[in-house]
Amino acid sequence: MELLLFDAFNGLIQGTFYALMALGLSLIISLNSVINFAHGGFMVVGAYLAYTLAPYIGFWGALFAGPILAGFIGIIVERTLVRYMYGRPDPIYSLLLTFGFALIIEDVVRTIWGAQGLPFEIPSALNSPVSTTYFFVTGYRLFVIAAIALATIALFAFLRLSRFGIRIRAGILDLETVSTLGVNVYLLRSVNFAIGTLLAGFAGVLAAGILQLAPTMGDDVIMATFVAVVVGGIGSLLGSVLGGLLIGLAAGVTTAYYPAASDVVIYIIMAVVLIVRPRGLLGQEGLFE
Repeated sequence: MELLLFDAFNGLIQGTFYALMALGLSLIISLNSVINFAHGGFMVVGAYLAYTLAPYIGFWGALFAGPILAGFIGIIVERTLVRYMYGRPDPIYSLLLTFGFALIIEDVVRTIWGAQGLPFEIPSALNSPVSTTYFFVTGYRLFVIAAIALATIALFAFLRLSRFGIRIRAGILDLETVSTLGVNVYLLRSVNFAIGTLLAGFAGVLAAGILQLAPTMGDDVIMATFVAVVVGGIGSLLGSVLGGLLIGLAAGVTTAYYPAASDVVIYIIMAVVLIVRPRGLLGQEGLFE
């Protein structure tokens, strides 16, 4: 029983990372209409920038600075590269562009920080178990769950309560109409892309406190992130969160009984969802039907 709880809790932690990554990716796909294969790369960028800044501004400063810098880099990438993909009828162009950029990020990280894994130190107060029985429930892991939950709530509040957030939601539904109303859709897309990359960077910093830093850490989650978006439903932010948590928990529970199938099970879930409900759990009708 304890082994099952251990694997399920690890799956929940993994699922929160998938959910946060999927949330940012879903934003970019919905408004920017770009299949961003470099999303995992921005996760790596945020984590390594936080690692570099931590000795100077501490863990808490790096926790915020790393994702913000990843967001700024996202704006630069959107304005210099991604913007030229808008309006193209075939999404393969954006897929190839971002896939190539992901490879560039990985090589740059290897050049600057090296190919070997690096430890990311977290405050010692968060590094100890909160229970003598369940040793795997540490303060940092609980903090990760709380931080991702707060980030998700803050994003939904921003999209519902702020004028700019409402414009992003309107643009997701009908960008052409938003443009005719005088809204600068290029600025809208730039900020939206930055928010998506900021969330990826935030996920990277939090993940670095549990896993060691590696240039390929983004590769380990990008496919699962896409699966979470598809399972939850393309166009649904809440669905992306639900999809991420679902596949993370499923992989964790499967590890307890049949570890070899822990990666396969997320694709089985995706296949079942697409067969039963092609638009995903909470997706918009007509996207795949």
